[in-house]
Amino acid sequence: MKKLKITKVKSVIDRPERQKRTMEALGLRKLHASVELEATPQILGMVKKVTHLVKVEEL
Repeated sequence: MKKLKITKVKSVIDRPERQKRTMEALGLRKLHASVELEATPQILGMVKKVTHLVKVEEL
């Protein structure tokens, strides 16, 4: 399965609580932090909800 490198590029301050929790669930807490996750349908759905706050690269 493909892997994704997801990097937080914008703050979650003044964002809806749902988006804040989605970022936490992805493992992104600090600005410019990166995580590598499998490209499962669940992860892709979460990334789609916060696409304006993250940068996504395929590995």
